[in-house]
Amino acid sequence: MVWDAIYKNSQKLGACVYFRLTIGLLLFLVLQSGTGNAARYASIIVDEETLTVLHAFNPDLLIFPASLTKMMTLYLVFENLKSGKLNRKTILKVSHRASLQPRSKLGLKQNSKITVEQSIKALITKSANDIATVLAERVGGTEENFARIMTNRARQLSMSRTQFKNASGLPNKKQVSTARDMAFLSIALRQHFPNYFNFFKTNQFYFQGSRHKNHNKLLRRLRGTDGIKTGYIRDSGYNIAVSLKYKQRRLIGTFFGGKSAKQRDRHVIKTFKRVFKMLDQMDITDQKYQYNKTAASTFRTSGSKVNNAQTFGRNKTNQLWSVQVGAFYHFQAARRAALRASKILRHKLKSRIYIKENIRRGKRMFRARFIGMRKFKAKNVCKRLKQRNIRCLVVREQRPTAQGDR
Repeated sequence: MVWDAIYKNSQKLGACVYFRLTIGLLLFLVLQSGTGNAARYASIIVDEETLTVLHAFNPDLLIFPASLTKMMTLYLVFENLKSGKLNRKTILKVSHRASLQPRSKLGLKQNSKITVEQSIKALITKSANDIATVLAERVGGTEENFARIMTNRARQLSMSRTQFKNASGLPNKKQVSTARDMAFLSIALRQHFPNYFNFFKTNQFYFQGSRHKNHNKLLRRLRGTDGIKTGYIRDSGYNIAVSLKYKQRRLIGTFFGGKSAKQRDRHVIKTFKRVFKMLDQMDITDQKYQYNKTAASTFRTSGSKVNNAQTFGRNKTNQLWSVQVGAFYHFQAARRAALRASKILRHKLKSRIYIKENIRRGKRMFRARFIGMRKFKAKNVCKRLKQRNIRCLVVREQRPTAQGDR
């Protein structure tokens, strides 16, 4: 199964990271700091196919998932639909406990009835807490037992830091997750249930004469978006998980800690646009590499003598260089070194920060680098860093930056 490969390689989300510490992100955090949101801000954007992290900030910070919790509720409902234990027309009865759940809710009274399909749409658009309890009680018997099932399933999906205590995301100090874990869940929902994932792009839902609009306005504002879910409680800020298609890539992003829905959406759009630009640059580099590789191959097959300078690795025009600012046994240490150097370089350096994983003498090492530069620029960058007492090395890249370490 596709997910088996993702499960086995889940550590790539921490070991192979491309990211930019941009002015936009810094401004966002400054704006958040007045209400303490900066301390809980976290985000990650992942290429679903390769699991390459294209953007990350505090991806493993424990935070309250709020209504993103309902994504796991829906995962378990989809499992029951797929196995035949439920169908879209199955009638569900509202319990007394479900009817007492706080807003946001449909407001159904005890013993009211609703179908499974209506319940799914109510969770996705209205983010109805009463309906989350209805589904939990049907699948798990009680919401408490359902929460245990949710946590167990989270472990099976590589969500190692997540714990669920209810089906809705209502405040509970023990209900926590991370941006990385919610990215795993988003990927699992899309890959395991492609026929049901389309529910997440439902723009509006009619029930008993009332229209309920989807809170996820990125479905209309960010091209290519086809899901997945928003969430909010006071302790978490405004959260969102996003699935979108950009050219030939499927990208998954999760963002936590927005000050408002509008500010969160603006920040998400800006962050994705920076990632789009980075991907375009990577594609250009990759195309140049493929062109040179093909040309070299043609020369060889024609019987002509090939000069090493014609290949990508030796071509002085195409060769890319990196500046390494340290090698560490822990990813976070490498990341801190890169961020420390970026404070000096951020106004002039246009390349990406890259944390590269290697195995050296049986031990895992993380190398903090600034990649994708010409040799003269790499030397100048290293010279600047040394002037500020930061050790560095100029190293030639062995293969095209666009390929990454996957």
